Amino acid sequence: MNTDNLTQILTQTVEELSAAESLKGLFHQHREGDPLPSSKALEEIIELSRSILFPGYFGKSTVNSQTIKYHIGVNVERLRKLLTDQIMAGLCFSRCECDVSDDLTECNRPASVIATQLISRLPKIRSILATDVEAAYNGDPAAESFGEIISCYPVIKALTNHRIAHELIELGVPLIPRIISEMAHSETGIDIHPAATIGHHFTIDHGTGVVIGATCIIGNNVKLYQGVTLGAKSFPLDDNGNPIKGIPRHPILEDDVVVYANATILGRITIGRGSVIGANVWVTEDMQPNSKKYNKV
Repeated sequence: MNTDNLTQILTQTVEELSAAESLKGLFHQHREGDPLPSSKALEEIIELSRSILFPGYFGKSTVNSQTIKYHIGVNVERLRKLLTDQIMAGLCFSRCECDVSDDLTECNRPASVIATQLISRLPKIRSILATDVEAAYNGDPAAESFGEIISCYPVIKALTNHRIAHELIELGVPLIPRIISEMAHSETGIDIHPAATIGHHFTIDHGTGVVIGATCIIGNNVKLYQGVTLGAKSFPLDDNGNPIKGIPRHPILEDDVVVYANATILGRITIGRGSVIGANVWVTEDMQPNSKKYNKV
């Protein structure tokens, strides 16, 4: 094959890849001043957040009681700048169908306010994460200290991302919360949708393969094991055959529920307070409080 033929093949390939019909739904057209969210910046946001929430366990600086206020102050200021930029990118991205001539100040204006609001919620996030650390420690006889839980257990990393992402959802930020959740999914194997509501003293033992859907509501003192799925049983369709979005379709787990490894709980059902679901069980109906469901051998 000669050089002219190779050039023709490449030219034809570029034409095909640039054709409008092949780009439908796959092309994000950039405008000047309209940034795309940065995974690198979001990774730094999570690293900074973890170092603020768990001083001395995450981050690069040595922290002691004399320097902690300085280090947290520096990290908070850096976090505010990064959050503002990324929240603005998320707001702009959600408006990608707008006309090119549109004024983008409505994306820029609220970003700094939302970033500050999220940072103001970090004390609350730390408080509830402390209960998650306690639950993981109390639920695992092999754990020797809270420090081991914070440093080593994937559930704490996943929940840190989730509780930050959930607050961003509550503050009306698009796209960014899902990216943060998927970062935790890649890091830990735990897949929690940022819209899921999770109470205090929550833990997941081992963690790999756990899936928690968007409309899940999980109470307090709930414990899951690896491989648990809290999913949807079916997807109601509209008149055009498309899934209807925004309706509750995932389980509700009330307080003090325990779900063992590889159990699958599907649909908008309620698992009553104090119930126990055994390993490898399929649940699609409500369970009364303090009930048990397991496979008999």
